[in-house]
Amino acid sequence: MIPEPDAVRVRLDLAYDGGPFSGWAVQPGLLTAQGALEEAFALILRRPVRVVVAGRTDAGVHARGQVVHLDLAPGEWEGLARRSTDAPEDVLVRRLRGALSRVLGAETGALEVRSAVVPPPGFDARFSALWRRYSYRIADRPEHWDPVLRGITLWHRAALDVGRMNGAAAQLLGLQDFLAFCKPREGSTTVRELQEFSFERTHDGVVLAHVRADAFCHNMVRALVGSALRVGEGLERTEWLHERMLARVRDAKTRLAPAHPLVLEEVGYPETAEEMAARAEQTRALRDEIAG
Repeated sequence: MIPEPDAVRVRLDLAYDGGPFSGWAVQPGLLTAQGALEEAFALILRRPVRVVVAGRTDAGVHARGQVVHLDLAPGEWEGLARRSTDAPEDVLVRRLRGALSRVLGAETGALEVRSAVVPPPGFDARFSALWRRYSYRIADRPEHWDPVLRGITLWHRAALDVGRMNGAAAQLLGLQDFLAFCKPREGSTTVRELQEFSFERTHDGVVLAHVRADAFCHNMVRALVGSALRVGEGLERTEWLHERMLARVRDAKTRLAPAHPLVLEEVGYPETAEEMAARAEQTRALRDEIAG
């Protein structure tokens, strides 16, 4: 979405608990994160609003560092503060918090707008992004099954060998075709640059996965983690993930790890306005080339 010449583009940084939502994207009759946010904007601006997101999340997936943008008319932006002496950015966050409480009702607090800013020219929440980073928590020992954290942790019933999982994960790094770990969508590519895929056992004994890529295709993170779990259990060799990637095969062994431990932690962007605009133009051109 390229803004109108006089539009004010606004960047919002969000966090949400994915539990109450049927994913990010609007779905008729269902509560979604995008639907709740756009309904809150409609209450404030008294018109339909469409936001653009850095990366869609599936049902049950959480976010600490989601990013969206939207375009406002100059009069709408300047009128946000009304008679307040506060900056429009601060007023927008405050008014969105109030509107979201009306939209979400009993689920108030499940979606929080952390900040609102006017970004550098050329910013696009989706196309300017350099990478997205996810985490995934796994408790593979009963003594670490914490009921307080069960909503964001996989209780895995088999012990995991983190060294084997890292050995398998390292073979997938780089620019690759991840068809074996994606649910393909028509007109889209499954080629991605996997920049980080690693596991560590943290101080509390939980296994934490780190996954970062330029972008992710549908179900990619959950399929990668689900496959790595088979290696960690000793059910497959460390070379198995790499062999599946090269074979570009999806079969009964393509298992998705559950959604609830998955968290979108952060989205990375270029530092300068020039780099941001160039990145957006490059990504759009690639999308058009693939679709065309």
